[in-house]
Amino acid sequence: MRVCIVGCGAVGSLFAANLAQLDDVEVWAYDVSVDHVAAINERGLRLSGAGDVVGHLRATADAAELPRCDYGIVATKAMHTAAAIESTAQAFSAGAVASVQNGVGNEEAIAGYVERVIRGTTFPAGRIVAPGHVQWDVKGETTIGPFELKPAAMGEIERLADACTRAGLPTNAVPDARGAQWRKVIFNAATNPVGALTGLTHGQVCEDSALRRLVSALVDEGKAVCAAQAIELDADPEALIDHAARRDVAYGHKASMLQDVEARRPTEVDWLNGGIVRFGREHGVATPRNEMLAALVKGLERSWTS
Repeated sequence: MRVCIVGCGAVGSLFAANLAQLDDVEVWAYDVSVDHVAAINERGLRLSGAGDVVGHLRATADAAELPRCDYGIVATKAMHTAAAIESTAQAFSAGAVASVQNGVGNEEAIAGYVERVIRGTTFPAGRIVAPGHVQWDVKGETTIGPFELKPAAMGEIERLADACTRAGLPTNAVPDARGAQWRKVIFNAATNPVGALTGLTHGQVCEDSALRRLVSALVDEGKAVCAAQAIELDADPEALIDHAARRDVAYGHKASMLQDVEARRPTEVDWLNGGIVRFGREHGVATPRNEMLAALVKGLERSWTS
């Protein structure tokens, strides 16, 4: 099996390095960071923290160098999905491509370039600390299933799930992955912007009673949007929020949106809170708190260039 990780940032690196441990999987990575690519090719891709792994794989910043692959795993930031899959689509002419990204709308972008798409949601998280080195902060499960408009076959989805699980990233193949995806969308939309605007870690947000009430109000709006689409969540986002706030889980983890704000990079708020707002409008569900958080984060982004 040949797998290409498209976007070898923190999450992509977790998949790349772990899958590279398997004798029956050949791993390639595509990333636009020339320094990151060079370090991976020279020394391997190192994970430290929740797991200590060094993966030896081929990395490139030139999409034309990618061979034909059985699978693609897209792990870029949501705003880069279309450009990344447009560049790499030739490698997946006979393969299936999974998204393990934050937010909603990524599968639709991928489906514009490939024929078999896998809807995916993953909870492992980390951060790049140096080229070729990723701090693995949070372990967790991944759920994948067919994307309804251009579905991959369940057999090939199960094959990818088996490889990820054997590599140390527990992955479930399910016929309908929307419930898992929306649980994480709601989780992220309720917690990430609050952390990004306050500078607080996940656990610090949750231990502040006023902020925790805001988080719950954001969750309720997301649940209402799911109900309007007849999507059954696979678990309660509130339980996930409380679990992640434990000191032995992700209390001190800085959400990706906070990492972006600290680095003054564009955030994924348009695909998180903005996504909930868009689907809410389509289905007649009011989402004023999500709309407010999206506006505040976008205003913060604009302040960096004003």
